[in-house]
Amino acid sequence: MAAERPHAIVLGAGIGGLCAAISLRQAGLEVDLYEQVGSLSEIGAGIQISPNSSRVLHHLGLERALDAIAVRPHALESRDWATGELLGSYAVNGEPLQYGSPHYLVYRPELLDALLGALPAERLHLQKRCVEIEQGSGHVTVGFADGSDATGDLAVGADGIHSTVRSALFGDDQPTFSGTVAYRGLVASDAVAHLEIPNTSTKWWGPMPEHHLVHYPIASGTLVNVVGVVPEEEWVSESWTAKGDPSSLVNHFSQFAAPVPELVEAVNEVYKFAIYDRPPLERWTVGRITLLGDASHPMVPFMAQGASMAIEDAAVLGRCLEGVMAADLSGPLERYDKIRRQRTDRMQIGSRVDTSATWNVRDWVYGYDPYAVPLRAER
Repeated sequence: MAAERPHAIVLGAGIGGLCAAISLRQAGLEVDLYEQVGSLSEIGAGIQISPNSSRVLHHLGLERALDAIAVRPHALESRDWATGELLGSYAVNGEPLQYGSPHYLVYRPELLDALLGALPAERLHLQKRCVEIEQGSGHVTVGFADGSDATGDLAVGADGIHSTVRSALFGDDQPTFSGTVAYRGLVASDAVAHLEIPNTSTKWWGPMPEHHLVHYPIASGTLVNVVGVVPEEEWVSESWTAKGDPSSLVNHFSQFAAPVPELVEAVNEVYKFAIYDRPPLERWTVGRITLLGDASHPMVPFMAQGASMAIEDAAVLGRCLEGVMAADLSGPLERYDKIRRQRTDRMQIGSRVDTSATWNVRDWVYGYDPYAVPLRAER
């Protein structure tokens, strides 16, 4: 066994889990990916892939796929809610690329399809809900709700903010409610063509930081993604699939400068979710089991880095396990844990106050290269 390459079990086939599976296969591991639902789909929504994570996706072989589906914005903009005044504009995707990799605006279902295309179909197992996980000497066994189980040399819990693996390792921690909810919706670009929505990711700062709206084009420019965040204490559902009332979105942003009121009026279907995070963990790894993405570092979305952190995790995990034999996993997994927590702890805390407007923070966020970071943690 000691001379064999490890067999990894990845639990959760979201963006982080898929990236982890692809990255581990590139590192030479055998990988099986398990997902609790019967078919992989995403509720229609946009996602920003900044240079720190797009360089990972390129490394995983997805550059051509991204160029076919994504929008490259000209700039990231901030505007005053009442006057429409441009408060700041940060150019991205110039020549040469400032951080060596593009900033993409992507439709989540299309990104999921691209990732699935990079993984052999036989390595994905659906309708496999993890209900227990345990480890013995040299192996990990996962039990599923259908009565089956799977055994491997290590397991990666990429099973989201309500992670079964996290709970099994560290117990159930209480989420922290931000006091805000988000309304999400999509608009066909043709329906609002007269508004001349720019090819930017634009954030409209409201009368208070907790009241703002972001819009940007996705799906090769055919859709506009709209996300409005408002203070609200009564709505507590974290579900991404809970329906909201489009008229509530309109009411919350009716006093904003043009074209915001008309843009939100064009949103016919709205999803609404309460924004929570969890406190940083002191560790992610126990023996041969570790965590990744929202299972390890769920964060509020105000810096648009939740998915990017999971994608970075996948890159560093693959690097830490490259060339490692099945008998020698605990040290590399601990190394991955320590390296990533140095960054994600800071990102979790910083996301709560959205410090992304400052140049130094942008350098720290976008300039990070998980393929160049030393494979050791600073003391």
